Amino acid sequence: MRQCLAVIPLLLSTPAWADYPVFLPPAVREMLEAAIANGNETEIAMVAKIAKQTNPGSADEIQRMVNSWKDRTRATQEKVIREARFTELWTGKIEAGGFRSTGSTSEIGISANAAIRRSGIQWSHKLAASVDYRRANGVTSRERYTANYEPRYEFDPRGFAYGLVQFERDTSIGYDERYTASAGIGYKLIVSEPVDLSLDAGPSIRHARYLIGERETKLGARASMDFAWRLAPTLTFKQVASGYAESDVYTLNSLTSLVTKVGTRWSAAFSYNVLYESETLLSARDFDTLSRLTLTYDF
Repeated sequence: MRQCLAVIPLLLSTPAWADYPVFLPPAVREMLEAAIANGNETEIAMVAKIAKQTNPGSADEIQRMVNSWKDRTRATQEKVIREARFTELWTGKIEAGGFRSTGSTSEIGISANAAIRRSGIQWSHKLAASVDYRRANGVTSRERYTANYEPRYEFDPRGFAYGLVQFERDTSIGYDERYTASAGIGYKLIVSEPVDLSLDAGPSIRHARYLIGERETKLGARASMDFAWRLAPTLTFKQVASGYAESDVYTLNSLTSLVTKVGTRWSAAFSYNVLYESETLLSARDFDTLSRLTLTYDF
């Protein structure tokens, strides 16, 4: 009798579904299947969360349904990537801004950036180019052009190897052409819904031809940072920076921007660019800053 009485509290404290299989109610299953059919990851996660809260005994079954959808989606994406030609699956953006003033002072300024990217299973490729031009009263005060290509190989979910080939022209600093090559290792320190942060570093070589005709080649080290903080569904704070260190030359390029979506493919950005170039063959440079308000189109 005492043994029977001792078992009663244990039975009362154990959920009824712990010892017996609990099946997902048809209405809940249909709701989750409808969300999966739409293919919206955010919607699927929300429906699955509510379904688990209201049907705790079916949590494992709900998660199996979600995992099965993720596996099918991943397999489909990988198949599309493997079968696509190299000229396919590219995405990109075009960003432009400028000003024009007349009267006592005649001034024009143009700022434009373009970038395209192709992401594969492990490889990704990025091509980018930019133009900054300003002319006032017949005198060019800023003329900077850049173009670069960066392949990347992800050897695990967070680690990657990168390569970089870059061309620059900046007459305000004094060089007509500067070519850069670099390769190294990077790591994604933070990968989350609101915040992404990655760092990379490696050796570099830069060859410059100055306006006076002189040339020089220098070995050094390069490092860069890429940070994104999604403050809201339509508002993102970004910080991208890169730096070079050589025997007697240091370069820092930092771009801070606040981007807001104004449409499905359109967004507006306010950015602040800081460029520092230490003493070169022609001149010693201090910090050079540029504020821009631009409109971006994603394709």
